[in-house]
Formats: sequence, structure tokens, C-alpha cells
Amino acid sequence: MEQKLFGAVDDYISLLFNGHDEVLAATEQSIIDSGIPQISVSPNQGKLLNLLAQLSKAEKILELGTLAGYSTIWMARALPVTGKLISLEYDPKHAAVAQKNIARAGLNKVVDIRIGKGLDLLPKLVAEGAGPFDMIFIDADKPPYAEYFEWALKLSRPGTLIIADNVIRSGKVLDENHTDEMVTGVQRFNKALAASKAVTATIIQTIGAKEHDGIALAIVK
Repeated sequence: MEQKLFGAVDDYISLLFNGHDEVLAATEQSIIDSGIPQISVSPNQGKLLNLLAQLSKAEKILELGTLAGYSTIWMARALPVTGKLISLEYDPKHAAVAQKNIARAGLNKVVDIRIGKGLDLLPKLVAEGAGPFDMIFIDADKPPYAEYFEWALKLSRPGTLIIADNVIRSGKVLDENHTDEMVTGVQRFNKALAASKAVTATIIQTIGAKEHDGIALAIVK
């Protein structure tokens, strides 16, 4: 019953502040039609990312984990006309669906989707001088989250906002003996984030349509 309530409240907030958006609705439908896992951020989380990008006065955003481009669209819409968002996606099928969604949103000139393993692409971004980014959103495979964070720091500047999604895992992070690599990956990340002297950070629990999880927020010193 509680989960139904959380979902209903999420719907209430979304209807109040987001309304119907044909582009985002089509993106959500593309996820269903393409058989892509339905693990995108919720509409309210997408709006939060959009607001955070605006608060950061972001002109350059890096996203780890494109999926179908749902969160990508939310963030890219917050950028100025001259802004740039680079999104990394491992699965070529997901990237192809995302590219169509990005085009439908009229964001082809803003978004650059790069296909490959994150830990292979991130060093290339450093080598080509793609950074520093004003905002970095980590929402990819969980086992290397701690490594993604270290690369994010290399692509940051003082004041860069680093965001990492899914870091509470329905409270499973409390179990130090958990064997799920998704859980152990975010446990390593959470500890690395807390121990880092390079950032000021915290984690906020999230409850809603995506059930119980959490989002990490860090500002580079």
C-alpha cells in the first residue's frame, strides 16, 4: 500500500509541475517498444536534474549512461544554445534509440552520444581535453561507480556538480555482507565519496515511483 501511495504522490507532483510533454512521452514509449530496461529516472527526477543544471549555470554536461535518452533530454533542455552534453552509452542498441529521441527533441546539435565502455571512453575524454564539465551525472553500471567518480574528478573544475543515482538500493547498502555486485559497487562508491577530500558531498534518500533509493550530490572544491 505504501508503494502505491509513493507512486500516486509522484504522479501528483508530476502533473502539477511537468504536465504532458509529447517528446518525453514518446521517449518513454520508445523504451517499451524497443524492449529497453525501464530504469530511466522518473519524470520528477528528470525535472530535478533540469533544475540542478540550471542552478549550476551549466554549459557543459557529462552523462554516464544514456539508455534511451530520457534523462539526457531533461538535462540538455537546461543548456544554453551554445551548450554541450556528452553522453556515454555502452549498448549500441540503446544509443540508436536514444539518438532518435534526441533528434525528435531537436537536440542533435547539443547532444553528443559516444558508444563504448565507460572506463574506455573516460580516459579519451581527458586526453582530448573535453572537460572541465560544469555538471556530471553518473547513472550507468554500478560495479565501477567508484572508478567513474575518480574519472569525474579529472573532468571537473572547482564548483562542478557531480550527481550519482541509485546509491541506496532499497537500503541494501546497509548490509556489509551483501554479494550483489550492484550493491557492492555503490557501497564502494559511497565510501569513496565520503572519504574524498576533493568534494563536499551528501546522499539524499529518494522514495517514489522508482521505489526506495538515493542520489548522491557532490560539489568539487
